[in-house]
Amino acid sequence: MSRINTTIGFLTFCLIVVGAQLSHASSIIEDEEKDKIDDWEYVIETKNKELIFQRGMHTNSAKFTAPKMQVMAEAMKMRVSPGPVADRLGFSVGGAKDADNFFQNIEEGYLPRYSSLTYEGLFYDYTFDTGQQESCENFFCPSYARGVKKDLFSSKTDYYLSVGLNSGLSKESFQRKTLNLVVVLDISGSMSSPFNSYYYDTNGTRKHQREEVPKSKMEIANQAILSMLSHLKDSDRFSMVLFDNKGYRAKPLREVGKTNMQAISGHILDLHPRGGTNMSAGLRTGIEQFKTISNSLKNPKLFENRIIFLTDAMPNRGELNKGGLFSMVKDAAKSNIFTSFIGVGVDFNPDLVEYITKTRGANYYAVHSNEDLKKRLDKEFDFMVTPLVFNLELQLSSTDYEIVGVFGSPEANLATGQMLKINTLFPSSTKEEEVRGGVVLVKLRKTGQSNTPVYLKISYDDRSGKTYSNSNMVQFYPNNYHWDNKGIQKAALLSEYVSLLKNWLLDGRKSCNDTVSQPFPCFSYYREGLINPDSRPEWKKIKTWEQTPCLLEVSAGYQKLFSIFRTHFAAEMTSLKDPTLQKELDVLDRLISQANKEKIDDWRVQ
Repeated sequence: MSRINTTIGFLTFCLIVVGAQLSHASSIIEDEEKDKIDDWEYVIETKNKELIFQRGMHTNSAKFTAPKMQVMAEAMKMRVSPGPVADRLGFSVGGAKDADNFFQNIEEGYLPRYSSLTYEGLFYDYTFDTGQQESCENFFCPSYARGVKKDLFSSKTDYYLSVGLNSGLSKESFQRKTLNLVVVLDISGSMSSPFNSYYYDTNGTRKHQREEVPKSKMEIANQAILSMLSHLKDSDRFSMVLFDNKGYRAKPLREVGKTNMQAISGHILDLHPRGGTNMSAGLRTGIEQFKTISNSLKNPKLFENRIIFLTDAMPNRGELNKGGLFSMVKDAAKSNIFTSFIGVGVDFNPDLVEYITKTRGANYYAVHSNEDLKKRLDKEFDFMVTPLVFNLELQLSSTDYEIVGVFGSPEANLATGQMLKINTLFPSSTKEEEVRGGVVLVKLRKTGQSNTPVYLKISYDDRSGKTYSNSNMVQFYPNNYHWDNKGIQKAALLSEYVSLLKNWLLDGRKSCNDTVSQPFPCFSYYREGLINPDSRPEWKKIKTWEQTPCLLEVSAGYQKLFSIFRTHFAAEMTSLKDPTLQKELDVLDRLISQANKEKIDDWRVQ
């Protein structure tokens, strides 16, 4: 009994200490924010048409519950302890910055969306030896590496060229400009659904076997915004826009140092989902906020102007055309207002966002968990909002080779037989002299009989619009199977992995809720080799909008393909001595074990 009383006493003491710490944190925040402005404007209309005012002047911003105080205290702690950044920086391309939505769907037992897995998104999960031989003394220093190998399935000879994205920037020389940030938040009804399930799962086909109650997408998004706000400086400006059926300005664009950020954080945590999903209205309202400040305060030489758009990307109102939303982002970029998308939830629609973020200065992340997003923001927030290189073009001159595939760039469809184009490069961290996401892989086809060198000319624009260019030359030796370095070897392996999985996603969705033409159920790899799935006509016919889930299934034919590729992947992983590739091997194992042997065997080797 004495031991029990002692334990109870100790727990009571701990609760008192925690309460005191929260109270102290509250006191610190109140003192700092006391003389600042709570300029929150959002007004909620209830079902009874009663208006509940949430404007700053009508709220007591000091009255927050303990959970809210804890979230805000954690945000303050993040602000004073940023994560480490490597001394040397490199570059990575725009577009997807992870493949988390793909992995999350696999984990939850769903068939992922086609665009949930991208080459550039997966590349950004890894670091690469870029093949840089000399120190980079310039702003951007491309480097090149070669690879020649046999195709795993067709035994044809594949030629690869990697473009290494190196920079003369260092941690000390890099500093983002003052930021004008507009956060646009989806508060539509679909944001009320659990983070790990599909909002449009009307059939109830999948039941979760979890003891804990999963957070809603709205809760995850609200906490993600608070994490982002912790990285703002007093000189930055911040605005908040919300959208459901319509777009609303919740907070005007004002300097952080003059804003009661404690009160604003409380208002954000109070937000609840409602209504339809009008993404175009939210984006349009977000863009309009930049008109409220003078041109001198958004001069791109001095300021970063960025919209961060948080959504599950399932619009059912407003502009439902991908090109329409793309045009809005593209037109804003012409005024140096760039856009980042953060996809929330397992049912986040990457097909739409991946298309939109092919434009200048754009990128996107998929939130796998709030903790993961915090880690990313801790190290990458300044990188995420700072595009540095634009209009990168690689001109290839050769009578014997042509480009047949580009991997690691969202603008791969802009490649021709002789030209590669990339809209944007963002700064990227390095680890042990390797650049995170720091390569773009070009696959070549030999078209001539001779073996003349391949001449390369690269050009790009910096932030001020100044154009730079340089030239180089590479020589391939047919049938001399080799890799110049482990960076291009790893990039080729990961590109093959993504190509195989995306072909599976394309074929797998034919039996779910997408209507595409009926080619071979299991594509003829033995004849064509491991092809780029984006070259297949079916992918253009995939549905984009509100979609019910497809359960995870693997045909017998794809099980055989995955088994063959797994052996190859494991051997390459050993050669590369990179244990971080294990997670991709785990995915292959999961898919191989998932095969539904009661279905037709669609293996068509003759």
